[in-house]
Amino acid sequence: MTLDEEKALARKAAFARRKLAFDAGHPAPSALLSEVLAEHRGKVLAGYMPIRTEIDPRPAMTEAASLGPVAVPVIRAAGQPLVFSQWTPDCTLVDGPFGARVPETERLLVPEILIVPLVAFDRHGGRLGYGGGFYDRSLQGLRASGPVLAIGFAWDAQEAESLPLEPTDQPLDLIVTERAVIDLRP
Repeated sequence: MTLDEEKALARKAAFARRKLAFDAGHPAPSALLSEVLAEHRGKVLAGYMPIRTEIDPRPAMTEAASLGPVAVPVIRAAGQPLVFSQWTPDCTLVDGPFGARVPETERLLVPEILIVPLVAFDRHGGRLGYGGGFYDRSLQGLRASGPVLAIGFAWDAQEAESLPLEPTDQPLDLIVTERAVIDLRP
């Protein structure tokens, strides 16, 4: 089986687990994320606008916006890193590529903290995304310029024992779920 086939199988299983977790609901899935972000007041934070059955970071992003600037990712083109545009809880959003909403007025920021969406994660900081490599390229570029904290945010059910990874896959520093904070920093 090729690596691409392994990733496709892992994604399929993870999407099914994620849907079950999403459908089960949770009264405050971003509560632990809010606690983690409170430790980083004033730093530029990049969150994301959830799509499909992704866990929703917006309540934590809203709290963080009162403590410092918050941005969301904007896809410019396939094969390119993301850029990050300032977001506020009341900003006007428009449809962006891949179904994610983006701020109508673009004000680019360089994040120090990234809340990273994912399809699956493991306890070694491995992350399986949608396959476009946007976050891997973005994290690689940001980390080349200075310290960046990558926080994977997911439902607990998205954990996998191991994942098929490539050398270009960027590791997560922390993983936050609705039930736990997994710190992977040395």
